[in-house]
Amino acid sequence: MKILVLNCGSSSIKYKFFDMSTESILAQGGIEKIGLKGSFLKLTLPKGEKVMLEGEILEHRAGIEYILGVLLSEKYGCIKSLNEIDAVGHRVVHGGEKFNQSTLVTEEVIKMIEDSSELAPLHNPPNLKGIYAVKELIPNAPQVAVFDTAFHQTMPDYAYTYGIPYTLYEKYGIRRYGFHGTSHRYVSKRVCEFLGVPYEQQRIITAHVGNGGSLCAIKNGKSIDTSMGLTPVEGLIMGTRCGDLDPGVISFIMEKEHLGASGVSTLLNKFSGVLGISGISSDMREIEAGVENKEARAILAIEAYNYRIKKYVGAYTAVLGGLDILVFTGGVGENQAGTRSEVCRDMEYMGIELDEDINRNLRGKEAVISKPTSKVKVVVIPTDEELTIARDTMGILK
Repeated sequence: MKILVLNCGSSSIKYKFFDMSTESILAQGGIEKIGLKGSFLKLTLPKGEKVMLEGEILEHRAGIEYILGVLLSEKYGCIKSLNEIDAVGHRVVHGGEKFNQSTLVTEEVIKMIEDSSELAPLHNPPNLKGIYAVKELIPNAPQVAVFDTAFHQTMPDYAYTYGIPYTLYEKYGIRRYGFHGTSHRYVSKRVCEFLGVPYEQQRIITAHVGNGGSLCAIKNGKSIDTSMGLTPVEGLIMGTRCGDLDPGVISFIMEKEHLGASGVSTLLNKFSGVLGISGISSDMREIEAGVENKEARAILAIEAYNYRIKKYVGAYTAVLGGLDILVFTGGVGENQAGTRSEVCRDMEYMGIELDEDINRNLRGKEAVISKPTSKVKVVVIPTDEELTIARDTMGILK
């Protein structure tokens, strides 16, 4: 079975094309700057070479048509006919309370995703554009929606309930939903395979940290708490998102800066976090360069970023009643030894003993980075959300 996986953002489309008989990647790449000047498709060839194809791509349907054209092309393609695409799996960010697992796309499902768009106005509409485009361009290919929020639907009500009038939950569905669920699900299962331990008997914290980031507390194979909330802005300090914030700060800023709801949302989502604190960048590599140059705000930004992760690790260890495995994943989790080191520093009382030599030299590979004497296994597991989507798609179709 050959499955195309699509992840449609507001101005981008990422794709991977799998042969599921071997779970091998036949093609992968992404389109950026959809609807903007300088749009392009960047693809990775089988031997790892990168190719950039420039072209005017005004909307998502044209982008997906472009991707399908590349898959069919003599120079860069891997199929002779679109009939070779057996199914398409889509990342869909918000499924609300309607979806607790991946599901076959039907007209009813599309309507339910549309209804959930109010909860994720920046994410669900482009996700839906991908579904609409495939329906038109490859009408015979079944489609599957894989929801970021689905894995967290096992949270108990006391974990997802906010301390606001309960009628607001009943009227508008205001509660904690959590995101990155596909990543948290993949790495928590994969780490147990890697360590050779039963998934349903572990207390695991998965730290998906990068430009966006969230932690998840997983007990016996189920998510019982996660740091993102109704929207992806809650929780950790991120590249441009503020994370946890006193709600009183929002009304104060609105009054002092004369901002409306849209303006303050933009401020907290796009100009805060590491970018807002440092005044340099949301890219952690540039922040690290600033730290090396002893720039005070770069140092403050990285310290605040690491501290928030550490605080959640402590909180979720309490929630889990102890900890067996701590997993780092995501762009920072997989590649930034400094963040892993700071999160684990002085945590011996909790059973975490980091092997600094292994940690210092590890980037982007599966490895245990804790000492043999550590009661808690600290592990780096690169995430693979696309493979999880492809597996879910195949499983549902079978």
